[in-house]
Amino acid sequence: MSNVQNLPVTGDEDGIRLDRWFKRHFPELGHGRMEKLLRTGQVRVDGGRVKSSTRIQEGQTIRVPPIAASATEKPKKTHAFALTPEDVAKVQSMVLYRDDDIIAINKPPGLAVQGGSKVSSHLDGLLDGLKFDAPERPKLVHRLDKDTSGLMLLARNPFAASRLTAAFRTREISKTYWALVVGVPDPKAGQINAPITKQGSAGHQRMAVTQLDAPSAISDFATIETAGRRVAWLALRPQTGRTHQLRVHCDVLGTPILGDGKYGGEEAFIDGLPGPRKLHLHARSLEFDHPRGGRMKQEAPLSKDMEKTWRFFGFDPNETGDAFADLDMGMKQ
Repeated sequence: MSNVQNLPVTGDEDGIRLDRWFKRHFPELGHGRMEKLLRTGQVRVDGGRVKSSTRIQEGQTIRVPPIAASATEKPKKTHAFALTPEDVAKVQSMVLYRDDDIIAINKPPGLAVQGGSKVSSHLDGLLDGLKFDAPERPKLVHRLDKDTSGLMLLARNPFAASRLTAAFRTREISKTYWALVVGVPDPKAGQINAPITKQGSAGHQRMAVTQLDAPSAISDFATIETAGRRVAWLALRPQTGRTHQLRVHCDVLGTPILGDGKYGGEEAFIDGLPGPRKLHLHARSLEFDHPRGGRMKQEAPLSKDMEKTWRFFGFDPNETGDAFADLDMGMKQ
């Protein structure tokens, strides 16, 4: 057949899904048409039949038949965001680290990661401001709640996106959060294994501990410092990734996160504190394998408002050791 193309998979495409490869190279090709080409064997990888979810590897060859304009589907409209110089300056001020594959940012509290109902400003809409010298905008590979601040990783190319997405999915990335909680947990360190599920009606849903056959939810916690019996500074390490997991588990301990009215009610607030009444939960660090090799750890400092609260209680966020050292030692024994 004339006009058949045999295209190689490049290094920065290693590990991505075949449908994503087509979206990158043939954006005019609709998903339905692509699936038909796959079902009929017109698209092949190294001569073999494949599915759209197949992950391709560097050096493989993809057979692409002629794609007639009449056979393509009209591409879906995308929402373009015209960024102002202020928008670009804002998102670039979040950058903590950057190389050819990844960007680490410190997301401020109150900024949604993606758009939704009644959400007009979000990180996804600002990513064009983080292209720098790359040909395309960076990609989201994980999420943080709108009210949670802290460290997020972005992938600058399909290769890095594939590696990081897989690492988050298989829990190969170690996450540590900081929280100020009302009260002091007893014991001061340990592990919570309490399955949670979504409850309530649409628009009024919240996560809650359940005795039903729900997916497990496991979190490690360790107390870094206390202010009498009033407040504790905790390090939290989620072993699973359920919605609002750390917020629910802190409430299970009887120590709701400061400012978390959704799960702690009025008990989550203390009068007379500096700054706004907001959630004091911060994604402090990520330890992970860099897409190109080598172990890496990135940390995000507290926002100025949050640091004021830490220091109000006499806590110094610049002086911390390994909060989980004793807990990990106990688990190994």
